Amino acid sequence: MTASNAPGGRIESVEQLNAILGQPHPTIMEKQTAYTTPLIREFVEQARFFVLATSDAAGNCDCSPRGDLVSQVLFPDEKTLVLPDRPGNRRADSYRNMIENPHVGILFLAPGHDEIVRVNGTATLSTDPDLLDSMAMNGKPAQLAVIVKIDEAYLHCARAILRAKLWDPSTWPASDDVPSLRDMMAEQHSLLVEDLEPARQEAYRKYLY
Repeated sequence: MTASNAPGGRIESVEQLNAILGQPHPTIMEKQTAYTTPLIREFVEQARFFVLATSDAAGNCDCSPRGDLVSQVLFPDEKTLVLPDRPGNRRADSYRNMIENPHVGILFLAPGHDEIVRVNGTATLSTDPDLLDSMAMNGKPAQLAVIVKIDEAYLHCARAILRAKLWDPSTWPASDDVPSLRDMMAEQHSLLVEDLEPARQEAYRKYLY
């Protein structure tokens, strides 16, 4: 079955996919390493924002943004990295998933830079007090530490960032054109916006760190 005659044009095999996209250059196929190099670690140490992907035992996925003004990611060795947990909404979706399924993917972004570093591995959660203290921000230790044993570390090219002009302020939408969190929550739960705003501001004031 070809892509053109699959139901709805659906691709159902790797062969179909390769016929459309072609084969990557051998260098691209071999770009990942089973450890972090010194320059990858240097990039991550400047990447104050990352996205953590997890899934539960049934394969239901979640993707969680994380950030600090200064990167607090630790590298005990080239095969291990440690991520801090900061106060949040207490849903703990990522951590519940890790308990069921330790496999994680992490995407690191450095502000103003177009390249991306990606890391895949297996995660465990720790409350070791020395580890939490080592990732303190504003005098407050991390709540938890996520210890990731690295399976793969590799670079991702800049095309997506360049296409989006992500770091170019002249291309950003006007603030009023983007629905706010409070507006979307009010829509979801049939609430009044003015009822949500005080609680939202208080949460940001008290629980940013």
